[in-house]
Amino acid sequence: MVNFAIIESGGKQYKVEPGMNLKVEAMAVESGSDVELGSVLAISKDGKLSLGNPIIEGVKVVAEVIGQTRGRKLIVFKYKAKTRYRKKNGHRQTYTNLLIKDILTDQKGTTATKAKEELEETNGS
Repeated sequence: MVNFAIIESGGKQYKVEPGMNLKVEAMAVESGSDVELGSVLAISKDGKLSLGNPIIEGVKVVAEVIGQTRGRKLIVFKYKAKTRYRKKNGHRQTYTNLLIKDILTDQKGTTATKAKEELEETNGS
């Protein structure tokens, strides 16, 4: 059984577990559809941590898109003293809400140590 995984989405890293709600940066997907996140950086399976170099091949996280939301409004105010320069701008970030369904591994059980051993075998031969 997979305990958790560390994924990368939108340039940020998230620790995810099955059944968890997650808010990531906006993705171009429809609400209610399933999405596969393939950039898994680390995975904990039966208490053993496997690290990728940089990602683990054959492991993906399946999530359901709950919906799209927007964050709170941020005010960007630029000001220069004594020159009457003032610029006011606002920004609202768009987010995608995900429900993590499952963390899938391939049947071979690829781990970072096996990948490292394979790499050493190919370099040594």
